[in-house]
Amino acid sequence: MRLLPRNLDEVRSDLRLTRLYGKALPAFLKARPGSGYTVADLFEEKAGKHPDRLALIGTDETMTYGQLDAAANQVAHWARSQGIGQGDAVALLMGNRPAYVATWLGLAKVGAISALINTSLQGHALARAVEISGAERVVLDVGFADQWAAASEHLEGAPPAIWSRGGQVPGGAELDADLADRSTSSLGASARPGLGPTDLLFFIYTSGTTGLPKAANFPHSRFLAASAGGQAMGNWGADDRVYVPLPLFHTAGGVAALGGAVQGGSTAVIAERFSTSRFWSDCVEHGVTAFQYIGELCRYLLNAPEHPDERHHRVRVAVGNGLRPDVWPAFQERFGIEQIVEFYGATEGNVALVNLDGRVGAVGRLPGAMRSALGVHLVRFDVESEEVVRDPQGRCIEAEPGEAGELVAKISRTARFDGYSDEAATEKKVLRDVFADGDAFFRTGDLLRLADDGYYEFVDRIGDTFRWKGENVSTAEVSEVLGMHAAVGEANAYGVEVPGGDGRCGMAAIVAEGELDPADLGRHVAAELPAYARPRFVRLVDSLVVTGTFKHRKVELVRDGFDPAVIDDPLWFLDPASDEYVPLDAALHQRIVEGEVRL
Repeated sequence: MRLLPRNLDEVRSDLRLTRLYGKALPAFLKARPGSGYTVADLFEEKAGKHPDRLALIGTDETMTYGQLDAAANQVAHWARSQGIGQGDAVALLMGNRPAYVATWLGLAKVGAISALINTSLQGHALARAVEISGAERVVLDVGFADQWAAASEHLEGAPPAIWSRGGQVPGGAELDADLADRSTSSLGASARPGLGPTDLLFFIYTSGTTGLPKAANFPHSRFLAASAGGQAMGNWGADDRVYVPLPLFHTAGGVAALGGAVQGGSTAVIAERFSTSRFWSDCVEHGVTAFQYIGELCRYLLNAPEHPDERHHRVRVAVGNGLRPDVWPAFQERFGIEQIVEFYGATEGNVALVNLDGRVGAVGRLPGAMRSALGVHLVRFDVESEEVVRDPQGRCIEAEPGEAGELVAKISRTARFDGYSDEAATEKKVLRDVFADGDAFFRTGDLLRLADDGYYEFVDRIGDTFRWKGENVSTAEVSEVLGMHAAVGEANAYGVEVPGGDGRCGMAAIVAEGELDPADLGRHVAAELPAYARPRFVRLVDSLVVTGTFKHRKVELVRDGFDPAVIDDPLWFLDPASDEYVPLDAALHQRIVEGEVRL
């Protein structure tokens, strides 16, 4: 491992990274174990320093820092009246709006854990997400009432109590009416005795490789560190307005962007959802100076027709991840974005990379000495066996420069891996005896390569998880949902490359039992899977190939893709206009690869 920079450019890059870490260091120190500092303390500090400064701008509501704190205090008083206290979980099924932030912040003030439910989840997956959190209460926006009612039929135990925001729902209590009579005064730190940075703030859901959604343990320290990193990457301050078009239930939007704005005393402009037609108008209307992106978002904007506001904005920096090399320069040039900061990280991970230099195609770099000190490595990986490669002594082997390897990071007191609510799922993400007996490393599940110039480049997801439209999709979850259909005997889901697409698009090989109606299958996946996880392509096969340990083989299926010129089996395509599967022939295939059909 090369420890020292080899030229002046690398020295400058290392200095920029050092300054970034220096900016975030005070927040990191506050979040150290044993400090007693929590996210509630952070927000209360900001409200005390500048109560009249705008904190949140939503579609229909704005809140100053003082108003946000007051609204959160009302939620805290309600929570205490319900017997909700430290370590209790409450599931939130809410949209992007200031009330969402006030709700989880109020729960944090009494030491409770907010399970941030992905609002795209449907049916069994939605019910499972609430169940694994252990939540006895669900707070939901009235617009998700029907979605929850359908999912609740899949609950195995006693249903949780329902509290609604924005209106009344059948069988639920109206939280807004209750909050209106609550005090806005602070309960103080005595309402959360002994709560510290290592205690849980959230459950944030991630697909992984084990099937249905997993609840990643997200402590206060992780929010404090990630938000400080977001603020430092964007260099956000009091005069900045940070646009948040990403879901608040994810780490990127709800922690790095929103939390980063709070750390900087900035204003977060929250969009209900991402919209190509509204993006630049929102930026101009609200004086946005920065925004958080995922790669798919940038591609959508680049492919959209010219917008009258696309060059009239004040945006100086965009921070995010997944920006493809073929999109990056064109995006930056067309929309006049001065700086793009690409980073790499995972909700549950203990390693982060940052590209402050605008190096197209790189997810970040770490000075060699820092890589060594933190225990960050790329280890050789066999994609066929889906296992790391070990030497005769049983130790992992460092990937060569330019060779793809799995990114792993040593688990330590300062580089924690907090795992999931499921201990078995947690253990699967730990790689042991890597370079010495008894050592333990976090497995990112990602293949990266280290280029000659010291930058990391993302290669692909490993195994049963692929990424599409900025979301990680578990093939095991998709296969399980397909198997719930009465006419599906067996299913094997996987991701395939589509020209012009970000990541891999969902496809499934299906063994049918009896008559499988394509329209009915389309309705089934639409009811049970979020849009990004629905297999756009289906291959009807007589049987599925399995390994000696009865795992489905995917390598050949992935290699064949969805080309009818290569595949003799019948192929279907999920028509986005009708949500029904239709035959995939050569003509339709050509339209898809040429980008005429939007996936």
